[in-house]
This record gives sequence, C-alpha cells and structure tokens, in this order.
Amino acid sequence: MFPGMIDGTLLIAFIVAATILTVTPGVDTAMVLRAATVEGRRPAVMASAGITLGCLIWGGAVSIGLGAMLKASELGYTIVKFAGAAYLLWLGAKLLLRPRAGLTFAPGDQPGRKGRDAFWRGLLTNLLNPKIGVFYITFLPQFVPAGASVAAYSFFLAALHVLLTLLWFALLIAATVPLGRFLRQPGAVRGLDRLTGGVFVLFGLKLATSSAR
Repeated sequence: MFPGMIDGTLLIAFIVAATILTVTPGVDTAMVLRAATVEGRRPAVMASAGITLGCLIWGGAVSIGLGAMLKASELGYTIVKFAGAAYLLWLGAKLLLRPRAGLTFAPGDQPGRKGRDAFWRGLLTNLLNPKIGVFYITFLPQFVPAGASVAAYSFFLAALHVLLTLLWFALLIAATVPLGRFLRQPGAVRGLDRLTGGVFVLFGLKLATSSAR
C-alpha cells in the first residue's frame, strides 16, 4: 500500500500507543460493557460496529483535511501542531493529576431496544463528539513517515486504530464478567488513566518539537 514508506519503528510506536488509549476505559468502553451485561451479546456487537464506524468516518474526514492543510499552508499546520500539542499536554496533565476513581457510564446510557438502536447509539455518540476529530488531528501526524502521503497514511493509521478498537471490544464482549469486574475497580481505572496521561504528555512534547512535513 505504501511501498518503501512504512517506518517499522513509527508503526510499532503507534500500535503500542493506540492500544493503551483503546483499552483505557471511556464512554465507548462503558457503552459496550453495559450493552453486553444488560442487553446481551448482539446489541454489544452492534454498539461496537456503530462506535468504530463513527471513528472511521472521523478518520477519513481528518485525513483529507490534514492532507489539504499541509499542501495549502505550512503556517496552518504549525498553528494546528502547537494547538494539538497544548491539547495533548492538557489532557495528559489532567489524567496524571486527577485520575478517575472508577468507570462511570455516560449520562442517559440506559438499556434500549436491541440491535439497531445499539448501533445508532454508538454511531451518533462518536459522530457528535468533535473531540475524536481533534484527537486524530493531534495524534496521527506524529506517526506519518517522511515522504508518505499524509492523507492516505493518516487514514491507514485511523483504520488500524479502528481495528484495534474492534479487537478490544470483541475481547470485552467475550469476557464481559471478568473484564467488567476489573474495569470497575478504582485502582485499575486510576492506573490506566495515569498511564494514558503519561502517553499524552510524551506525544504532546513530541508533537511540539516536530517539524512540518
């Protein structure tokens, strides 16, 4: 797909970072966990499909925008770069200094009709959350190798993140009881928040010191 342009070190770093971020409990994990425990396996699978489709749509939109922005204006990229670095540092500091005490469900995340409702609930939750787009804008460019098409490679990374998310949801659904019990432990959520906060801070500093492609 990208002959001679895949940087193995960057790709492994992305997979490690994306995996940590994926398994850190959030609204999406809470939604799938609740669907699996309250509504059953099929609604949980449909919720997972909706969530990941929303991520893929955001990834496509952000990838096209990043490619166009880099071609049009180095200044525009620089502004977004520093804004993104500040955003990641802020998120990281917040998670390090104020980790959550436990996993909470999103407001209004109540059991609903099975299947189709679960899919639309997951899709709309992600599509209507601009933080996902902002996160992709700040996170993906750091892992694009020099010389690669920013738009195409960013979408490839977004699709890889979606695949990792699907694998996590599949594991979560298959082992709902033990994983659900683990994710509800205050110590587990607090530790994952601090680990994720450290990742955000490291990549925020990396982004701030990187050069425009």
